[in-house]
Amino acid sequence: MSTQTPARPAAPSLAQSTWLVAEREITMRLRSKTFLISTAILLLLVLASIVIGGFIAQNSSDDTIPVAVVGTADQAIGDAAGLDVTDAASVEEATELVRDGTVDAAIVPDDSTPLGIAILAETEVPASLVAQLSVSPPVTLLDETATNPFLTYLVSLAFGIVFFMSAMTFGSTIAQNVVEEKQTRVVEILMSAIPVHALLAGKVLGNSILAFGQIAVTAALSIVGLTIIGQTELLTGLGMPIVWFVVFFAIGFVLLASLFAATASMVSRQEDIGSTTTPVTMLVMLPYFAVVFFNDNPTVLTIMSYVPFSAPVGMPVRLFLGTAAWWEPLLSLAILLATTAVTIWLGSRIYQNSLLKMGARVKWGEALTS
Repeated sequence: MSTQTPARPAAPSLAQSTWLVAEREITMRLRSKTFLISTAILLLLVLASIVIGGFIAQNSSDDTIPVAVVGTADQAIGDAAGLDVTDAASVEEATELVRDGTVDAAIVPDDSTPLGIAILAETEVPASLVAQLSVSPPVTLLDETATNPFLTYLVSLAFGIVFFMSAMTFGSTIAQNVVEEKQTRVVEILMSAIPVHALLAGKVLGNSILAFGQIAVTAALSIVGLTIIGQTELLTGLGMPIVWFVVFFAIGFVLLASLFAATASMVSRQEDIGSTTTPVTMLVMLPYFAVVFFNDNPTVLTIMSYVPFSAPVGMPVRLFLGTAAWWEPLLSLAILLATTAVTIWLGSRIYQNSLLKMGARVKWGEALTS
């Protein structure tokens, strides 16, 4: 009597292996109290910053408003309180005071209007200025295409926070998970069942899905916050920049996630993660600080929009400001795609060459050439 040996189940394909790892990553993160609490804190901070910023902007209308006054236009001020008046000898001098930021607006004579006066302002008129005057004159903006500086800062801060927090949260998670699996030898079991490339791809895919989900919830809360403070014009202008931000972030996060996984595989202890991932961490931090401190500097923003690691923040901000030509996002995206492809290849090589090496930190030359 013969016995038949049961057929061995077919090995999972590369796609199936990748999804198994991705599903495992997602499940582990969603069961982590630390991840859930940190996500909740991030969402509360985003919502609070938007709402508080809006209230501060609204309350700022109660402060003293610096204005320049030319000649007989001072009659329009009357006994108005809350104005810090600077006398100007001519309309040209008053205009210069407005342009250099010395005053928020200028009240000048204008015989072409029935009231005989007009207001000059750079990008917007202080909310309470017209109401404090004894008459309501016509308003002329010196730069009608400029964006409200407060809104520029708010949008830059929002893009910067989302990029920074999402990249750091999930990037550090990937790094810690790689080292933990290597330190406990779990990676040896995983590599016996699935290809190394599938292991790396699954980690990047799983954490990317979580990152995009976090961004979606953050965007929804941002819309709620902007609605609460009445910034409906800002919501309208943010449509296309948000779309481009999602596209740039999707590709840029894959780039950063690959680097976090690759550099973490070069060490065998949690305490040593910082020794190899610090350069990647700096690539995440620099765009955040740059967009916060230089959101009003067109040169810095232009450079940021073409550097792959900062393009996910720099280009959307430029699109919101209207300073980027139609072809610039496409060129920047092409540069980011090419850089990401090269980074994935290098990261995969480092990951594969370093994952099974225990003990001392793997040197860069050894990780790239083994």
